[in-house]
Amino acid sequence: MRENDMKKNPASGAEPVRINKFLSEAGVCSRREADRLVESGKVTVDGIPAEMGTKVLPGQRVCVNGKPVRAEEEDILLVVNKPIGIVCTTAEFDKDNIVDFINYPKRVYPIGRLDKDSSGLILMTNQGELVNKILRGGNNHDKEYMVRVNQPVTPEFVAAMEAGVVLDDGVKTLPCRVEKTGGYSFRIILTQGLNRQIRRMCEALGYRVSNLKRIRVMNIELGDLRVGSYRKVTPEEYAELRRLLEDSTNLSYAEAKERGKIKEPIAGAKTVHKPEHKKSYQPKLKPLSEKVNSRSVIKRGEIKKTEGKNIVFRRQE
Repeated sequence: MRENDMKKNPASGAEPVRINKFLSEAGVCSRREADRLVESGKVTVDGIPAEMGTKVLPGQRVCVNGKPVRAEEEDILLVVNKPIGIVCTTAEFDKDNIVDFINYPKRVYPIGRLDKDSSGLILMTNQGELVNKILRGGNNHDKEYMVRVNQPVTPEFVAAMEAGVVLDDGVKTLPCRVEKTGGYSFRIILTQGLNRQIRRMCEALGYRVSNLKRIRVMNIELGDLRVGSYRKVTPEEYAELRRLLEDSTNLSYAEAKERGKIKEPIAGAKTVHKPEHKKSYQPKLKPLSEKVNSRSVIKRGEIKKTEGKNIVFRRQE
């Protein structure tokens, strides 16, 4: 570790910040992606290649791929209604990446993923701390989806999904909440975020997902936001989200468990108990009132005909 890594700025008394946290808070990328950039030699501090664990002091010049990085002062959190066909990645080589799709004027990146064949709510931000607290599996935060499958939804299917399903890699999913909403559709609330989890759960039970839409992350709901549009969270939504995240950790699951910050869920339980002093968010479980959208891919600026009218999907002002 370099000498200046251990010092405070004598002028301001500010504490040095680890390079991955600096890049995350500057809205460049997540901490994990920042570590990858550092390892690949794409990050410099005052012209010197950064190393894992390098710390940054106020006034130092940080560059990524030769471009200066400035700390972002505005906290940004966007609600995006992702269309099918858009990929939740920041990779520029992917022409359908969500960053280019929404074309926000400041650097933001997605909180987690929503696979290419799925649609609905994806949060985008420039706040690394927010990303970690929402995504850490041990924090048990709700994510709600509307799903349509190729076979009738039976009581046995609902019970099996709720109890937990053994996936193709041998991992059993945690208990969750499932509600039948139609002959071939159901609502599911997860606290996990395994890769393509709902599709794999259904496949393990002999079903195939034909449409999957995320409608809520914690207290942030998709509502009637148009496909392909985005909006900023309201002050009320942001305040409630912060309240719900107060007891959440930024640590990895292994680190949090080691420090006693994670309580394992009770086998067979459908919900994870929160501390009694903390009022949890209670979603409004309304009957499904709209038909599930088709699998057509909607691109930025593309015109779709609906009931004789041309509708252009673009970001919501």
